[in-house]
Amino acid sequence: MCGINGVLAFDGGSFSATEGYVSHMRDVLAHRGPDGASTWVAGDGRIGLGHRRLSIIDLSETAAQPMANEDGSLRIVFNGEIYNHAEIRRELTASGRHQWKTDHSDTEVILHAFEEWGIDCLARFRGMFAFGLWDARARQLWLVRDRIGIKPLYFSVHHGRLTFASEIKALLDDPDQRRDVDDAALFHFLSFLTTPGPQTLFAGIQKLPPATWLRVDADGGLTERRYWDVWDELQPAGSSENEIAERVLEELRTAVRLRKVSDVPVGVFLSGGLDSSTNAALFSEGESRPVQTFSIGYAGDYASYPSELPYARQMAQRVGADHHEYLITAQDVIDFLPEMVRLQDEPIADPVCVPVHYVAKLARQHGTIVCQVGEGADELFIGYPNWIQALQRQRYDDLPMPAFAKGAACAALAAMGYDRTVHAEWLRRGARREPLFWSGAEAFTDAEKRRLLSPRLRRLLAGVTSYDAIRPIRERFEQRAPEPTAVNWMSYVDLHLRLPELLLMRVDKMTMSVGLEARVPFLDHRMVGLAMSIPGALKTKNGTLKYILKKAVRGLVPDDLITRRKQGFGVPVNELFEGPLAAIADAELRRFCADTDLLDRAEVARVMSTADAAKRWYLLNLAMWWRTFIAGESAPASRQASAIA
Repeated sequence: MCGINGVLAFDGGSFSATEGYVSHMRDVLAHRGPDGASTWVAGDGRIGLGHRRLSIIDLSETAAQPMANEDGSLRIVFNGEIYNHAEIRRELTASGRHQWKTDHSDTEVILHAFEEWGIDCLARFRGMFAFGLWDARARQLWLVRDRIGIKPLYFSVHHGRLTFASEIKALLDDPDQRRDVDDAALFHFLSFLTTPGPQTLFAGIQKLPPATWLRVDADGGLTERRYWDVWDELQPAGSSENEIAERVLEELRTAVRLRKVSDVPVGVFLSGGLDSSTNAALFSEGESRPVQTFSIGYAGDYASYPSELPYARQMAQRVGADHHEYLITAQDVIDFLPEMVRLQDEPIADPVCVPVHYVAKLARQHGTIVCQVGEGADELFIGYPNWIQALQRQRYDDLPMPAFAKGAACAALAAMGYDRTVHAEWLRRGARREPLFWSGAEAFTDAEKRRLLSPRLRRLLAGVTSYDAIRPIRERFEQRAPEPTAVNWMSYVDLHLRLPELLLMRVDKMTMSVGLEARVPFLDHRMVGLAMSIPGALKTKNGTLKYILKKAVRGLVPDDLITRRKQGFGVPVNELFEGPLAAIADAELRRFCADTDLLDRAEVARVMSTADAAKRWYLLNLAMWWRTFIAGESAPASRQASAIA
């Protein structure tokens, strides 16, 4: 795990890579790799690669990056883990065509796998990865992101060169990189709390989509391909409930076991919910020492977020864990806000970034370098209560009803002043023959967004809809899904939007901020394929969320943890906005509206005074991002005494 960056200067241009240029960009990522740093620049200045190291597999100096193959024709910078690297190494060694300089580096396995199979080597990798690989013979740079999008990779083409990095802030270190807001991306951010790929909120900076490679030729030519889809991974799930449950548990055991492999200490984030408890139970199997578990709570009792610590303690005791906790205060949240925004790069308007950072910090303080997390289980096995409601709405929408009738109902709601509501939004989508479910995390409705936009952006984006970001995903789903059901659509769209761009990015940015690697067993690509092979009705049988997953882990996890009501990792934002955060947010939004032509000042004031706390948080995140990255100023946090801790 680490931070990577690089630059390719195109033929015929005046730009030339230097060690100083690449290293300065590299060291913007120092938090991702505190254990070492190195840079390689070709003699002709056409290509440069930088690497900040977080040592996890093969701690020797020979495993340092950028790494070259035997003759130096291939060089790589790699962020992530290839969990089956030992198996691939054995296969490559048996061919007799490869010489190894490391004992067990997975980075070197990628190099020799590329030598042996070319870009098709990706099909053999089981892991999370983002890498840049320079092929000197072909004079081509390959940029690759893992199947699910667990690890990020950003790039920009400008001034005769392509730059890439693990984080946007490294690209912004290039003095020629523009710092402008992408207006269409802002529109989509207001829909999804994040910017759907391949856009970012920065004009001219893109993120490589999951399961995608990008080949960059020496003359600047770009070729992009999706190399995997979950439908490639479908498999017989079983012929009975019991058989399917056994398959799920078997695959989870394998995924957790693979993610225990490390040369440094590994632990588990434990919230007390089903997913993290399953991780802890499976992780503890076969261990001779107590598993290290880490939990976060709040220094206060909040109606909007009851403490889950008693459940986490119960599970920790069950597996005999060495358990650690930290209680977050309101002042912790406020103090962390400016740093949170800086670490995010672009707004990830989910307040859960706060507890993820503090639990990662807790783990690192106790000497743990790697932790397993539970992301993905809810999306694959239907763990959200509102998804059941969404399925019911879609069933009603699918009933025979003329589109004009839905449109008329939508117009009637608007005439009565209810056009901002989600009900009007669902009618609008139904009238356009669009799926009602766009993402597991939606912020503002279309009508709310239109009012929020400045008059300039209202005119500019009049013909834009956030379904534009959903449409390519929907088209792939309709073309390839063996069972194009509503429940499969919900999992599929979140696998391509909410998970990679919101949930996994909050995990990556917040854990790597303290030099800690997060591993995601539920999102092992074979686990994902198995989950998507299970009939949707079995995931919600008898109206029970995660029915088949709960059946699979019963006996491993206490029954009262399995049957308790879904809570989710959260933040008491309602109470936060009753304290000093309200004044901070008000000042930030007034400054933002005064200095930009992006949002309507009156509508922002209405939202900040009347809307729920979540929507106020989204706008605060946006305003602080603009101040930090576009205006180039530090966003100050208040040092007011906590009124709600």
